[in-house]
Amino acid sequence: MGTNAREDIMEAAKKAAQAHGYGGLSMRDLAAEVGIKAASLYYHFPSKAELATAVAKRYWEDAAADLEKIWDENSDPDERLRFFPVTFRRALENENRMCLCSFMGAEYDDLPDQVKEEVQVFADVNVAWLKKALLASGTVDEETGEARAKAVFAAVAGAQLMARSRADISLYDTLIDSYRAAGLLPA
Repeated sequence: MGTNAREDIMEAAKKAAQAHGYGGLSMRDLAAEVGIKAASLYYHFPSKAELATAVAKRYWEDAAADLEKIWDENSDPDERLRFFPVTFRRALENENRMCLCSFMGAEYDDLPDQVKEEVQVFADVNVAWLKKALLASGTVDEETGEARAKAVFAAVAGAQLMARSRADISLYDTLIDSYRAAGLLPA
């Protein structure tokens, strides 16, 4: 365990949720993984719902920061859009994990309300960034921007799901390339 138990718990919970979803989060297993007693874990997070909420919130905040970094480091609007799929590919590169919020989104009916809210914010952050990028690239107008942004987000998340279900990251790359060939993403 590192010097900050709360951060260690959140990191272990993120990895577990990316591999097993909300339903796969076990407070006992997480405590053992970070080398603390379960009671100590409950000191930091009184419930599984509070832990999952904190992890999902951190996840979308980190994603928003990554997207803004892509924006700031790339002045070409098409280049910004080319980098978007990389944000989802990273989870697959990390032991064939999935986007935490995509996994939890699939469990939506079983999530506590506060976790649902954070999962929705993740999608909203991504769609808003994509809409801004698509508008900047001249690919869409204000009227069609949000629908296209949602289509791109859903397609990229879907490519990740298919690749994970086959433990084949090359499938993800092939699907992203096909989206580029079809014009959904810039080539």
